Amino acid sequence: MSIIDIPVEDVENFRNELASIDRDGSRKWIYARQPKGQYYTARTIVATILLIFLFAGPHIYVNGHPFMLLNLPERMFIVFGIPFMPQDFHLVVLLALSALVSVALFTAIAGRIWCGWMCPQTIFLEMVFRRIEWFIEGSPKEQAILNAGRWTQKKILKKSVKHIIFFGISFAIANTFLAYIIGRDELLKIQLDDPMNHLSGLGIITLFSFVFYAVFARFREQACLIACPYGRYQSVLVDKNTIAVTYDFVRGEPRGKQKNNNVGDVQTIKGDCIDCHQCVVVCPTGIDIRNGIQLECVNCTACIDACDHVMTKVGSPKGLIRYTSWEAVKNGTANIFTGRIKAYLAVWIILLSIVAFMFSKRTETETLILRQPGTTFIKQGNDAIGNFFNVMITNKTFGNKEINIKVLSPNTATMRPLGSFTPVKEFTTLESRILVSIPKESATSGKTMIQFGIYSHGTLLETVQSAFIAP
Repeated sequence: MSIIDIPVEDVENFRNELASIDRDGSRKWIYARQPKGQYYTARTIVATILLIFLFAGPHIYVNGHPFMLLNLPERMFIVFGIPFMPQDFHLVVLLALSALVSVALFTAIAGRIWCGWMCPQTIFLEMVFRRIEWFIEGSPKEQAILNAGRWTQKKILKKSVKHIIFFGISFAIANTFLAYIIGRDELLKIQLDDPMNHLSGLGIITLFSFVFYAVFARFREQACLIACPYGRYQSVLVDKNTIAVTYDFVRGEPRGKQKNNNVGDVQTIKGDCIDCHQCVVVCPTGIDIRNGIQLECVNCTACIDACDHVMTKVGSPKGLIRYTSWEAVKNGTANIFTGRIKAYLAVWIILLSIVAFMFSKRTETETLILRQPGTTFIKQGNDAIGNFFNVMITNKTFGNKEINIKVLSPNTATMRPLGSFTPVKEFTTLESRILVSIPKESATSGKTMIQFGIYSHGTLLETVQSAFIAP
């Protein structure tokens, strides 16, 4: 009997409870075995690269400026060496929307691949904290025995060493995130200064360190099941055509220790699944992937490595658990680019095109020239009409900018600075005033649009328009 023939209520029964929560509501601790295989090796390489980037990011400087900086209090961001200021908020919004649509698109196509391969929670828990736990406390069986046993000197020593290391790593993570916010140099000043001068900051860092420690030492997979919003809404993005870590129930069912089992005169044909439960014991969330795609599955591929190893030992082909879709397993064909995926893809391409266009139009400076509030026009003798303008120039680049402003049109207009507007220091806004004059015979009654050119060393950076008033 295949899984398709099993009554629906039996197949779906696993959805009524969480693998890490007992029926009485108590926590069921997950003792996951360390997987081995090609996917785990690949995940280790990816995790190593991402961890190096995370911890090295705040300390990488390009031309004297940080490669990554997320200074929320001062609203100053540097992403991959590109500075963003409050004037670039529209770009930040577009990037955020693009990231959101990207997540939706990739989840609809490949499930929770982000969770298994790139999520900081998974990387830290599976590649750092669990490995330390396996090294200090031993295998899952040894960990279970140690936790259930009485408090001996050996247990106290192992637990103390483990939790001290856990908190130390958590403290390092908290300081790394702080370095992203205030910068490496500022963090170093605080670290080398008297702690009594920074009690509030030290208290906040310690608090965040305890939060990280609690997540990785105790909360663990519950963060993916309960706290993470992505784990919730991803369930509405996947369908039977989504490629995910999937059990081949057509090939694997019915499960059994032997492929052929004679019962009287009836020969029962067994599937390739020998019901060894190795896919379950390596799962960091404790699920049985053979039940189908589940909310708790983070697509970490641990079950694929475990199953492939067993299949090799029993002489069966690998891939009983693999990256595929439910539709491909059931019918042998896959339809990845469904109408929904095409719609996501179209929105994604449009958003990326808009982002690329906006970045191509992004100027090194952002200038605002407005007529001085409370004024209309002044008469300059009998020959000309003048307007006062306030000038605000924001330098969005590394390094100071030598700025020169010229009136481009109308060609009869002249300009006189009433203050200095150069140089404009990096990441700052300079305010000044100018007086624009137009001969009385060429001044149009009402409003005339004035076009200004913003130059730096003879190069036109941007053009700005403002309204000139004449009687």
